[in-house]
Amino acid sequence: PEETRPIGKWGRMHRDYLKEHRPIQFSALVLSGSLWAYLVDLNDQAQQRMETLITQMQSAEGITETLKAADPTAWVQRMNSITARAEEIIREELIYNG
Repeated sequence: PEETRPIGKWGRMHRDYLKEHRPIQFSALVLSGSLWAYLVDLNDQAQQRMETLITQMQSAEGITETLKAADPTAWVQRMNSITARAEEIIREELIYNG
């Protein structure tokens, strides 16, 4: 069956990685017709992992809605830092290691 869900940011990154660094795996997925479903599933997994990491880091670092109300600039800076670190973890764990 034709997959209609979008592959998303993480799926596109992994597809490009497979094309360049794992051409045999990429070709096998294309020939079997399972590339799109594989990328969609990977994207969903990465997105869920990202949300989990951000929540865990927020909790560990004490970033709360109280901080957001008291000092929005500091909250945004810290959230940007958490997001960047979480994205790096996702890239290392799922995208460039799969």
